[in-house]
Amino acid sequence: MHPLVEKAKAESRNLLEPEALELFKAYNLPVPAYQLAQTRDEASKAAAELGFPVVLKVVSPQVIHKSDVGGVKVGLDTAEAVAEAWDDIMNSVKGNVNGASIAGVLVCSQVEKDLECILGMTKDAQFGPALMFGLGGIFVELLKDVSFRVLPISRHDAQEMVEETKAYQLIKGIRGQQPKDMEAVVDFIMNCAKLIEENPVIEELDINPLAVLEKGVSALDARVLL
Repeated sequence: MHPLVEKAKAESRNLLEPEALELFKAYNLPVPAYQLAQTRDEASKAAAELGFPVVLKVVSPQVIHKSDVGGVKVGLDTAEAVAEAWDDIMNSVKGNVNGASIAGVLVCSQVEKDLECILGMTKDAQFGPALMFGLGGIFVELLKDVSFRVLPISRHDAQEMVEETKAYQLIKGIRGQQPKDMEAVVDFIMNCAKLIEENPVIEELDINPLAVLEKGVSALDARVLL
């Protein structure tokens, strides 16, 4: 079990997003460049170091769905915009979540989202952990374009998992669009399966969106519940 997971388990809590991103990096799951800022000045400095534009996301154990409480700001392209976004996030989260403990704000490089997919895991009472893949972003609830596989899986299983969804047609490229990196998607699924198998205390995992690019993929949001 990874030390970050062991630490969170010992403290009877879920992983904070910076911890989830560190865990992903340990399993070769690509994530955007990021820094955790604990003051407005740190956020502006981090943004300048990472390069504009950036995304700001609140880090709080009480906030799972950050967008619902005004905890996310995107497309920030100046230090002034970052400072203003910091204030907006703090005011909004404190106003919407009583007693929220805020560990800081995650400053992330903004990744262009060619195609938004979702990769998740839930535990079935009978069969154990099952991976889910499909179209992500705003289309998850609307289209319910997902496929499932119970772990463990082979690379062939992961490939089939993608091919069973409408997302596969977009990955292949339609109507003159450039094809996306199918191999990187399959690699991501396999590495995620390994992460889950080696950290059995993970009860739920949610990556939405998973940006699928012409070259590579990137986990733009991470939720890991123990």
